[in-house]
Amino acid sequence: MKRVFVSIICVLLTISAFSQGKDAIVGKWLSQHGNGQIQIFKKGDKYFGKLIWLKEPNDDKGNPKHDVYNPDTKLRSRPVLGLEILKDFAFEDGTYEDGTVYDPKSGKTYSCKMTIKDNKLNIRGYIGISLLGRTEIWSRVQS
Repeated sequence: MKRVFVSIICVLLTISAFSQGKDAIVGKWLSQHGNGQIQIFKKGDKYFGKLIWLKEPNDDKGNPKHDVYNPDTKLRSRPVLGLEILKDFAFEDGTYEDGTVYDPKSGKTYSCKMTIKDNKLNIRGYIGISLLGRTEIWSRVQS
C-alpha cells in the first residue's frame, strides 16, 4: 500500500512539474544586447511577446520610434514600444515552436523556435529551415 501511495505522489509531482515547465517562458526577458525588454505572455495555448522597454525609445529628434521598416505601409506609424514581436508559439517537448519573430530594425518576420536552458532563452530565427538562421540568447529579468 505504501508503494502505491509513493508511486501516485511521484506521478502527481511529475505532472505538476511538467505543467509548470511549459509556462517557464512567461515573464520579462532582456535582449542579448541589452537594448530591449520583452514581456512574454500566454493567450490560450499560445505564447506571445511584446516590447515593453527600449534603451533608446526615441529617435534623433526626440520622438518615439515608429515601425518605419514594416513592409505594410499602413503599419509604419505605429510605435515600436509595445509591438508584439513574438507570435503564436506552441510548447512541445521542451521547445516553443511554430511561431514567428518580427525584427522592427529590418521590418522582417522570421520563423522561430525557442528553448530555455539555465534561465536563458535561446531564440532561433530562420528562413525555411532552422539551419539557415541566427540565435540570440536573452536573459530573464529578475523582479
